[in-house]
Amino acid sequence: MTDDLGTRPASPGAPRSAEADTDVVVIGGGVAGLVAALECAKVGLRVTVLERHDRLGGCVGRIELDGLTLDSGAESFATRGGAVAELLTALGLEADIERPDPAGAWLVMPGADGAADAAPMPRTGILGIPANPLGDDVRRIIGWRGAIRAYADRVIPILRIGRYRSLGHLVRSRMGRAVLDRLVTPISAGVYSTDPDLLDVDVVAPGLNQAMTRTGSLSGGVGQLVEARTAGSAVLGLRGGMHRLVDALAAQLDRFGVVVVTGAEVASLQRAPGDAGFVTLAGLAERSADEAAEAGEAASLTVTSRYVVVAAHAEASRRLIAGASPGWAGDVEWPAAASVELVTLVLDAPALDAAPRGTGVLVASGTPGVTAKALTHSSAKWPWLAAAARPRHVVRLSYGRAGAPNPLDGRSDEEVAALALADASVLLGVPLDRTMLRAAGRSAWRDALSQATLGQRDRVRELEDLLAEEPGIEATGSWIAGTGLASVVPHALGAARRIRHHAVGPGDDA
Repeated sequence: MTDDLGTRPASPGAPRSAEADTDVVVIGGGVAGLVAALECAKVGLRVTVLERHDRLGGCVGRIELDGLTLDSGAESFATRGGAVAELLTALGLEADIERPDPAGAWLVMPGADGAADAAPMPRTGILGIPANPLGDDVRRIIGWRGAIRAYADRVIPILRIGRYRSLGHLVRSRMGRAVLDRLVTPISAGVYSTDPDLLDVDVVAPGLNQAMTRTGSLSGGVGQLVEARTAGSAVLGLRGGMHRLVDALAAQLDRFGVVVVTGAEVASLQRAPGDAGFVTLAGLAERSADEAAEAGEAASLTVTSRYVVVAAHAEASRRLIAGASPGWAGDVEWPAAASVELVTLVLDAPALDAAPRGTGVLVASGTPGVTAKALTHSSAKWPWLAAAARPRHVVRLSYGRAGAPNPLDGRSDEEVAALALADASVLLGVPLDRTMLRAAGRSAWRDALSQATLGQRDRVRELEDLLAEEPGIEATGSWIAGTGLASVVPHALGAARRIRHHAVGPGDDA
């Protein structure tokens, strides 16, 4: 913990529960929670952040391997909207924003001979949907038969104007299974850990339904959206790693006097008597009450506050909101969360100097000899990392999809490293053996919930309507805002500004 809050009594006989009073409690110390906390603190509100883990950042974190400090989670941000770049500028990190290498990604897929085959991913498309189904790069992956079926989209009338919901259904009906299986599904799995049949078109490809209506075909709509893209890289990174964003946020929270308590597992959130605010109860440091008493520390913390921002993972957030707002239909069925794990390898492999598969590899379903769903050749993608790691290489492999057990569950670290090394060999097309492995590390998220699934917008809208009627409580995070920092940051800012509006009134310009 980074504060006292009365939670470290001076003598062993001290009380086992500590109490604190604040203006705003933020439950969850991921990027959403940290951004919301800072936005509230900047106008003079007293803020306390409660984080269940012993570190801040959530899916943006660091891992130390072979003398390198690497990203353990998100390593880039989408440029859309500009909110993340604005935040980095405000934190003094603008000069360290870096573009990835433009080499692009590859696809590994089942080959005609029963072995894995590989080809560069087409560059002119959205979520794998091609703007030119007959292009050489598209035909290399789906073949002439698949390309001709996809081109039929140009002559099939649009019968469901502006009404397609499922991404998988849209692609299958307009372009056929080859495009869906070989081009779209690998991206859906890599980005959203979700089957494309369960992804909402309007969430993952905003404007596509309307563009289809205007052009009369799916490929035409994709082409129109591609042409409208703002020039420049769709994603950017941060020299030294995206984890520096968390460090900068934490430093600003300290500057504004925000109390940050790590190891605080929030057990309950309730309205205070007389509707005077909220009472948050958290267990501390995963220790028993007896152990805490022996050490002269509190085993739990009770915080009273005027306002609360719930920025925890999906399941915990829903439970806490239901406790504070009994009128909410907390029994609404929500989709199952995905169990995702990243495995980072540091390799001595000179054959990778040429970046044989670009900056990364996506994996088509059914590819023989591969368990991973995607690979990023991080030291080929990011110039800063190439310089820091040279002559070594850093690759990251991703495992796990929604609705299925994670294939790494129950495996030892040694077994996981061996599997990742074998997968990397197939995906990169370079023989890799145990003698080349300098270090390996694992980062797991067992509660990743995509906001892009069908019906999620309606569920979120119901929740937001409830919260709008109950001033004082806000919810934020990727399970509501959407995947990626470009969605999370502006949503967290919006939640915090509504708290500020109630706390200090309209017109503050901090």
